[in-house]
Amino acid sequence: MSHPLIGRLAAARVVPVIRTGSTRHAATAVAWLREAGISVFEITMTVPDAPALIRELAGEPALLVGAGTVASRAEADAVLRAGAKFLVAPWVGEEIVAPASEAGAAVMLGALTPTEVRTALVAGADVVKIFPASSAGGPGHIRALKSVFPDVAFCPTGGVDPSNLRQWLDAGAAFVGIGGKLVDEKLISAGDKAAVQAAARAALTA
Repeated sequence: MSHPLIGRLAAARVVPVIRTGSTRHAATAVAWLREAGISVFEITMTVPDAPALIRELAGEPALLVGAGTVASRAEADAVLRAGAKFLVAPWVGEEIVAPASEAGAAVMLGALTPTEVRTALVAGADVVKIFPASSAGGPGHIRALKSVFPDVAFCPTGGVDPSNLRQWLDAGAAFVGIGGKLVDEKLISAGDKAAVQAAARAALTA
């Protein structure tokens, strides 16, 4: 049975991947994207003090907040305690599956090939993150994987942006992960809220 959160993620279509060098930039990106209408966020563990930011955001019922690049059981436990509702690893990180499952959180594990997709599913992935997506063959790669795994929820990440988002969804992606312009640290440090929000609106209407 598929995880109940998959429907919410698929309805959102876009999961911004918040990966910044400072916690302040991450919080700013989230605030700007929320104003533009986005309510799902993946806060990566590479953001300094990521669990604290997750805790702050997870306290707001309107938001669906997850943790990305979760590399160990200890990290999984920390972000789940903070309120993360989904955990993401760009590889088959089996060690994060049990704690997520115990907490009722969804798990996205990374894969590229059919063998890796199968390994991720056997490990307990609710969603298979295809990463890096664009350098591995683009939307055509998702289409080919869907022919073998028609019931799997795929989330391509890496090279997905508002201009090609529709192609990924048409190829069979359940939803997509986007960093790039949505979380561009140059734009954030320059205070260019308009550019970030324009990218967000373009993604939401793609």
